[in-house]
Amino acid sequence: MSDVLPDGLWEIVQPLLPPAPKTGRPRVDQRAVLTTVLFVQVSGCSWEKADGLFGVTRATAHRWFQTWTETGLWPTIHRAVLDELGRRALLDWSRATVDSQSIRAKRGGEHGAKPH
Repeated sequence: MSDVLPDGLWEIVQPLLPPAPKTGRPRVDQRAVLTTVLFVQVSGCSWEKADGLFGVTRATAHRWFQTWTETGLWPTIHRAVLDELGRRALLDWSRATVDSQSIRAKRGGEHGAKPH
């Protein structure tokens, strides 16, 4: 599991995860769920092929992925990782880029160009 979700990343992410609901079912290992989700997202593997790879069914992993997506967890994790890398002086912002995939560009921007 450590190749997909190293201990250092888990330490950053674990406190950000919402608590599992208290139901009659045994609680699922959240690290195994997140490892499965990350594996599917990074490798391009289908949910079906990831079934049971890390001890979690595809249905459980996908359900948590949907829940985390709906609650806006991914941007929170992204920011927390960037903050931690910044604290460790491991980011080189001189090489950062921003594009319309990650930042919405309003038509005309703040100070729209005037046609000639």
